Amino acid sequence: MSSVKKINSALISVFSKDGIDPLIQKLHDLGVKIYSTGGTQKHIEALNVPVTPVEDVTSYPSILDGRVKTLHPKVFGGILARREEAHQAQLTEYTIPEIDLVIVDLYPFEDTVATTNDEAKIIEKIDIGGISLIRAAAKNYNDVVCVPSRNQYNYLLDVLNERGAETSIEERKQLALKAFKVSSHYDTAIYSYFKDQTGDDTGFKKSVHPTQSLRYGENPHQSAKFYGNLNELFLQLHGKELSYNNLVDIDAAISLMTEFVDFDPTFAVLKHTNACGVATRSTLLEAWTDALACDNVSAFGGVLISNTKIDAQTAESINKIFFEVIIAPDFDEKALEILKSKKKRVILQLNEFSVQPKTFKSLLNGIIEQDADLKIEGKDDFTLVTEKAPSDKELSDLIFANICGKHLKSNTIALVKNKQLIGMGCGQTSRVDALKQAIIKAKAFGFDLKGAVMASDAFFPFSDCIEIAGAEGISAVTQPGGSIRDKDSIEAANKLGLSMVTTGVRHFKH
Repeated sequence: MSSVKKINSALISVFSKDGIDPLIQKLHDLGVKIYSTGGTQKHIEALNVPVTPVEDVTSYPSILDGRVKTLHPKVFGGILARREEAHQAQLTEYTIPEIDLVIVDLYPFEDTVATTNDEAKIIEKIDIGGISLIRAAAKNYNDVVCVPSRNQYNYLLDVLNERGAETSIEERKQLALKAFKVSSHYDTAIYSYFKDQTGDDTGFKKSVHPTQSLRYGENPHQSAKFYGNLNELFLQLHGKELSYNNLVDIDAAISLMTEFVDFDPTFAVLKHTNACGVATRSTLLEAWTDALACDNVSAFGGVLISNTKIDAQTAESINKIFFEVIIAPDFDEKALEILKSKKKRVILQLNEFSVQPKTFKSLLNGIIEQDADLKIEGKDDFTLVTEKAPSDKELSDLIFANICGKHLKSNTIALVKNKQLIGMGCGQTSRVDALKQAIIKAKAFGFDLKGAVMASDAFFPFSDCIEIAGAEGISAVTQPGGSIRDKDSIEAANKLGLSMVTTGVRHFKH
């Protein structure tokens, strides 16, 4: 049976109409028969595109104030039927039309919870038909295309523009993956609402089973398991089975790069969860080259991550060094061929950059939970505390340095110049030692500190770090502030001609 399937019919039922018009028009141009209901049907009719009401298929109107529209065997039969003789015979017997494409955008449950306390309004935004359509179409991905939210409209439109109304099994399976992620997230949001309403909180104890046993833990004598679903996060395209240490480093890499999603091409190199190289440039090759230049020694055996697709030219350069894992949202076909030249090298295609809102850690005889550190400061969050203000270039570097510092182990100092991490000190028992380590590393790799900026993850209790930084030519500093001796550091900065901004936010990372 061919893995390529043609879309002849589509059921469209979306809450948000934003961005749907080009997709509807394209489906019409390709001769796809469209079914719909309610507000979506009216929207399609307004585009002068032919649409068949679902009621014409089911012979039932929308009932119970719209709570029941698509929940009918003549709808779900057309979605769930396998394209094989036995199922096709039943479709014919019961006059059920095949549905090859399902496009859904669910009621905005989370947005409703965020904007009102009216329980009746919130409950009405629990989507029943939409979530059922998503699950049915995703289950039958062998034959049916499932678009589970407006975030995938453009993906399908690109496929249609490229190949007409045909989709591959890989594309349908990728959309099914996204569909079950949407479904899982939606149900979790509803569960969380009811949990908060009832006061029930099972905390970290969840009915979740290990997805896999790992080869070992941090060391070979330690056994390990992973609890969760890695398939929601990324697709492993190549390489050996992921280890405990791989997963810890991958988590750190994704958390860091999530901060750089909206930046120009950015590359980072991590070793033992700490970034030893980060750079943003106009091209990915330049970003990779300058990230590696930050510390090409520590990069050996590291984890690499990009905020954009890896191209062949960049892959050629990357392929010259030994590394454990590379992560990116996409890879050129040629780049993938190059990077697969090493059998054990792990290549991960990330579904999206995101971090969990909560973090957990086992200690003593229990587990601690906290909100994830999702805050990062922009220039509007900076408070100028010195006589001299930073230049626009320094402000840009201070934001960059603050991100890098946030993701390094405390005590932390990050030195940045021209959106490149040129020195870092982390995991030190004093802030002075962290700064000295950062300076030593920067000089060891040939960087000139004159005009560089410095970020600290916590306040300066004394003026010593400012005095050392000034003597090295560092020109601007960001730090949280809040020490009873802030005045000492500010006065030292003024005396040395440095600019300093405070953020009011500490980023300890133990």
